[in-house]
Amino acid sequence: MATNPINLESALAGLSGELHTDKLHRLLYAQDASIYGIEPLGVAYPRNEADLQTLVRAAAQGGFSLVPRAGGTSLAGQAMGAGLVVDTGRFMNQILELNVEEKWVRVQPGVILDDLNRYLAPHGLFFGPDTSTSNRCMIGGMIGNNSCGSHSILYGNTMRHVLELRAVFADGTCETLEPWDAQTFERHARRDDALGRGLRALSQIIETQGDVVEQNYPPRSLVRRNTGYPLDDVVFRAKDALPFHLGRFLCGTEGTLGITVEAKLGLVPKPTHKILVCAHFHALIEALEATVLTIKHNPAAVELIDRKILECTKNNLEQTRNRSFVQGDPDGVLVIEFYRDTVDELEAAARALIEELTAANKGYAFPIVRSPEDNKVWELRKAGLGLLMGVPGDVKAISFVEDTAVDVTVLPAYIADFMKLMEKHGKDSVYHAHASVGELHLRPEINLKDPADVRKFVEIANDSAELVRHYRGSLSGEHGDGRVRSPLIKTVLGDDVYALHRQVKAAFDPQSILNPGIIVDADPIDQHLRIPPGKADTEYTNTLFDWSADLGFMRAVEKCNGAGACRKRAEAGGTMCPSYMVSLDEKDSTRGRANVFRNLMLEGPDRALKSHELRDALDLCLSCKGCKSECPASVDMARMKAEFTQHYHDAHGVSLSSWFFANYERLSRLAAIAPGLTNFIMTFGLTRWLMGVALKLAPQRTLPRYAAQPFRRWWKSHAPSAGTPVWLYVDPFTEYTDPEIAIAATLSLEKLGYSVELFPVRDDGRTQLSKGFVRAAKVLSDANVEAVKALLAEKPEQRVVGLEPSALLTFRDETPDLVSPKNRADAHVLAQRCDLFDEFLDRELSAGNLEFPPTDRKPLVLHGHCHQKALIGTGATARVLNAAGYDVQTLSTGCCGMAGSFGYEREHYDLSMRVGELRLFPALRATKDDTIVAAPGTSCRHQISDGTGRNAEHPAILVARALGCAR
Repeated sequence: MATNPINLESALAGLSGELHTDKLHRLLYAQDASIYGIEPLGVAYPRNEADLQTLVRAAAQGGFSLVPRAGGTSLAGQAMGAGLVVDTGRFMNQILELNVEEKWVRVQPGVILDDLNRYLAPHGLFFGPDTSTSNRCMIGGMIGNNSCGSHSILYGNTMRHVLELRAVFADGTCETLEPWDAQTFERHARRDDALGRGLRALSQIIETQGDVVEQNYPPRSLVRRNTGYPLDDVVFRAKDALPFHLGRFLCGTEGTLGITVEAKLGLVPKPTHKILVCAHFHALIEALEATVLTIKHNPAAVELIDRKILECTKNNLEQTRNRSFVQGDPDGVLVIEFYRDTVDELEAAARALIEELTAANKGYAFPIVRSPEDNKVWELRKAGLGLLMGVPGDVKAISFVEDTAVDVTVLPAYIADFMKLMEKHGKDSVYHAHASVGELHLRPEINLKDPADVRKFVEIANDSAELVRHYRGSLSGEHGDGRVRSPLIKTVLGDDVYALHRQVKAAFDPQSILNPGIIVDADPIDQHLRIPPGKADTEYTNTLFDWSADLGFMRAVEKCNGAGACRKRAEAGGTMCPSYMVSLDEKDSTRGRANVFRNLMLEGPDRALKSHELRDALDLCLSCKGCKSECPASVDMARMKAEFTQHYHDAHGVSLSSWFFANYERLSRLAAIAPGLTNFIMTFGLTRWLMGVALKLAPQRTLPRYAAQPFRRWWKSHAPSAGTPVWLYVDPFTEYTDPEIAIAATLSLEKLGYSVELFPVRDDGRTQLSKGFVRAAKVLSDANVEAVKALLAEKPEQRVVGLEPSALLTFRDETPDLVSPKNRADAHVLAQRCDLFDEFLDRELSAGNLEFPPTDRKPLVLHGHCHQKALIGTGATARVLNAAGYDVQTLSTGCCGMAGSFGYEREHYDLSMRVGELRLFPALRATKDDTIVAAPGTSCRHQISDGTGRNAEHPAILVARALGCAR
């Protein structure tokens, strides 16, 4: 391929989709979920088959390569490269046709697996292969990798379910590939095009090299055999007199022979009933020996979770909520799922398994998990790789030998030998995943920044390949060969078979246009690593936050491994990442932003922290904190955005709008001197227009009105009552625009037997952080901690109760890492003493310290604030409101879209409302008019009002009303 191809814009002028060759897009697509990084020429988003043909023909004429890509979740490095990335996920993502009676569906390559299965669910059908990335992986990528999943013992791989495939070949030829009889095959093989040449090459292999293929490939009994081109499949089908099926053959070829246009997929019935047995073991090998016994009971899945992953779940906000099934301190847990037609059969299957394992002295605990709690077990299992990548430091459990598969009967012996291999190299490894079919994801812990460890990486890969050959296993079971395994195919399959691979590639793609360097003619596995080994440390120490928990700012950025959990759609649930859920643009995902961060930091921290590209990538980040909990690696993009924005301000100056919103408390204190005049100015036509122009406000927005009497003015005339003392923190939003919330909280606490004292802090720094005024927030945080540390020490049992989630949780989340070192210990004390109002009441209810009077129950829906959902959850709010007499339904609504000042800004208004329309607004419109709407966040309440006209209330108001003390 030419290093300086013809002008892409001219060559692709006929493209109806999009083409981007700017620096930002090149950085966004410079990596997938692998350990590699290569900056491409750009990215093309084709809209249809004609666009794919245009791209292929232009590449052939212009001398540049194409890198087919769907979700970009590939772990082996096959979805990135030096050519033009072809992202079929952006536009080619439609479900085209469904035949329920014949159980098939026709889809484009950009359809997400979970989206497809949600579409099929009302018909009692689904697509069998279920990868752990099912909420963002796409059918095109599953075809490219021949993906499997946790239930492959039952459903096999993607190839098994591909009925037809329509593909574009290297000369622009496009053909629908279905099972062909001998006459049809001969007709196509006579064609003078890429398809015809490829068919003739395969025909020759079937006729003359079938025995060579059969002798060197893994045995047919191995479900997960996915090494190199699937020549074994065409040879076995020919021997069995089955029709030739090129569509099946292209599964697992990783976009090197053709690009998928659409696929007709076979479907399977949804299981009627299911149950989990979570078998616990003191030793990993014991768990594998138990697997051999378990598969005789016809399970639908047997998945291993090892000690290292279980340890990681203890430090992840999301996964700590999913650990309830774990008992004791196991070295490994087998998650064993059964499908049966009746509940009785299901329970009998679980009992029979437990009895056999107990009799064989395999395992020490066997908790049974039933629906819907089983979802938590699977969520924890799926989070494995991300959790491992979130471990601080440069040593990571990396993916390079993780995809090997052997016959399950020899799995214990194979893993025992692999453990010896790791001992030989002095490295530890993680062991988890698909035990049922002889495939464990083996992830040695390696520091790829260290040249000595990179040499170990190469040695382990080579030794592992030899071990796989010894056991007649497969180098790849589902993740594909990519850059990390392609150089080892010759070791596992032998020189003769590798020569056949090269013949096939040359026949289908003589110019090597399609994904060159993948499967054949690969670079060494230690080339193109994301961070060049031995490169001088690019760590940036002039930060305002303390990043030591991540061992540095750069390492915090590097926690993103690219698996793309942030690319899930709104329908998948959760909060992360709201702007991506609307735009479906890679730059608006946490992964995309982290990739831009990392690549620019490698060019130099000063370059990165002044970068317009990074500013553009972060522009639509709502700082919702969803990534901190929902990203398995706990990437905190909100904090990284705040850090970056301060440095960007230093380099480029500050806008009036940013200054105005950052200084909300200071300006509100002035406004509160004459709130009536302030409100007039904000609503009068001319002055409102001038404010809109100066501050870039969206004209559609209703600005919050200042209260006639701020809370502290009311407090001066209030006579506190006796009781157990608590401090009430009244944040700036509550103080100046919603004082009735603080009043309701005060009266409620007093009625419940508490003595309310005013916490001597007026501002928490949230508005400064949200606009990137981190230096000012740091000064404020130091002052706050110094002002209260003596008070906290004097009254060690007294709690701080707050009302606005984003404000109160600032003390718990950012303040300890923002203050000066001398104040850090006291900041942690403050963090540990802070509760949200409903969180405090929930704890007191659990302790039996209070109860609510009986009342008529009223229907209520709860929308949680993003920071609350990310950091502590909404369970406490729901429990308190339920105890207070409300029938609570917690909405699965994600982000509301307001995000502080974000939704008030003219350039963000449309996206803000579109985020609200994803789930929140429709959910509220579906409720009855007399249903109470509860929302702890002030931004959420204003967004709900602007978006639906509904009045949302703070839990403190609702509690006060239930207690009869609301004003």
